[in-house]
Amino acid sequence: MIKGNMLNVFTEEIYPAELEVKNGIITCVKPVKKSFDNIIIPGLIDAHIHIESSMLTPSRFAETVVPHGTTAVVSDPHEIANTMGLDGIQYMMDDAANVPLKTYFTAPSCVPATSFETSGAIIGPEEVEKLLKMDGIVALGEMMNFPGVLNEDPHVLGKIDAAKRFKKPVDGHAPLLSGSELCKYVSSGISTEHECTEIGEALEKKRLGMKLMLREGSSAKNLKDLFTAGGEFIVSDDKHPEDLQMGHVDVMIRNAVEYGVDPVEAVKMVTLNPSNHYGLNSGSISHGKPADLVFVDDLENFKVERVFINGELVAEEGKPLFKVKPLDIKGTFNFKPKTAQDFQVKSIQNNVKETVRVIEVLEGQLLTLESEAILNAPKGSIEADVTNDILKIAVVERYGHNRISNAFVKGFDLKKGAIASSVAHDSHNIVVVGTTSHDMAEAVNKLLKINGGIVATADGEFSVLNLPIAGLMSKSPVDEVADKLNELHGFVRNMGSKLKSPFMTMSFMALLVIPKLKISDQGLFNVETFEFVDVVKKD
Repeated sequence: MIKGNMLNVFTEEIYPAELEVKNGIITCVKPVKKSFDNIIIPGLIDAHIHIESSMLTPSRFAETVVPHGTTAVVSDPHEIANTMGLDGIQYMMDDAANVPLKTYFTAPSCVPATSFETSGAIIGPEEVEKLLKMDGIVALGEMMNFPGVLNEDPHVLGKIDAAKRFKKPVDGHAPLLSGSELCKYVSSGISTEHECTEIGEALEKKRLGMKLMLREGSSAKNLKDLFTAGGEFIVSDDKHPEDLQMGHVDVMIRNAVEYGVDPVEAVKMVTLNPSNHYGLNSGSISHGKPADLVFVDDLENFKVERVFINGELVAEEGKPLFKVKPLDIKGTFNFKPKTAQDFQVKSIQNNVKETVRVIEVLEGQLLTLESEAILNAPKGSIEADVTNDILKIAVVERYGHNRISNAFVKGFDLKKGAIASSVAHDSHNIVVVGTTSHDMAEAVNKLLKINGGIVATADGEFSVLNLPIAGLMSKSPVDEVADKLNELHGFVRNMGSKLKSPFMTMSFMALLVIPKLKISDQGLFNVETFEFVDVVKKD
């Protein structure tokens, strides 16, 4: 028997109750006339997350978030799928199976995200159908290839049709899409959206029947700006380890309440609503449901005291009560060491100066802008302008083709050195930003040596976080990973950057489905026109 003040998400009441649990299932819920100090709520669900972005294996991720009240997540494994295909997805499922957290997955819809980049695998309609047949695959993952939907690409529509046949929802991803194009995108059967950045966009999509996922991630935070549109879910999408140390869904609820969301409504957005949408056997405290329960002090402070999954106490006072042993997986790096020459941008007209396109970073957003700069090219090679924060950026392909592309970026504000990472959404080639070609080569070669991770280098010194699991994740506990990442952030601040999450920001510079200007291993890319553009602007 479990007793406390229970939140009923159906009636939105809070009242004293006794829960009878047998074999992990709630068999009876009885209101009682007693007095209790705390509140029992359903286990919390993050309805859209990429576990790989936590830099933790699924089991280490569970160890971290369960004490904060998270009992289930819907994870899109398209990060590891882009590096290792079905083998990578199977790794995520196998590692997640060893811990109490209920990890549901979506079948990645965009591997690769576009045809304008090189990934480590391709997942087509046949592979998607195979995944959708599997237990624990609850949806088709976010359809980032909105041009493919609009142009009626048969491979894209084949994946959506497979989800319809299996009666599983299709997640959306269509930043800034509007008007008749948005109507066509929604009419294809896509039901959710987490990429809205302003209220008008959110309302237009909601009016067409899309369910809004209000995002409170490490890099992109849209909850505060969009909650008045009436979202159905609060999700994290991408969370870094240092943020997960502070909490997970519990923090998102506290933030929502602080912004003005009704506390009970906030709880429903991370319990009942995702459960109903994805057909999960959870989300409420009711007869026949698993006893996935969270004890909190109240709905404002939202301090998690105890967590039950399937009626078993799995965390108490911020500590997990289960052991973790992450699985291993093979490495995924296949490229030759680089030299400074590889990171030079040639002057096309042998000019002393050249006008170049520049990717302009926006703090706290995945969106970028396009600007231009006039740069020196004294010896036929265009130089960065560190004083005006026009730095070099490159993407190094890591799957055996030895491709590399170079461009320029503004917003990182490095005064020296370079930073590089094998976390580069979504194909996860290596992305590097630097002040000199020499430093960029040094950073990339260090990544090759450690088989993936994050590197910063300046004045001949290095700060390194090893991510040996597909170049994306560590087997270490969250505190060790966060400490290393914090050390890296400190190192980069000393290099001059003022960005809150420079590596998270850098990781999205290669994401070709978020406007406006991005870069892949094949070149500089205008997302709005969906075509490559020249780095050097011609007269």
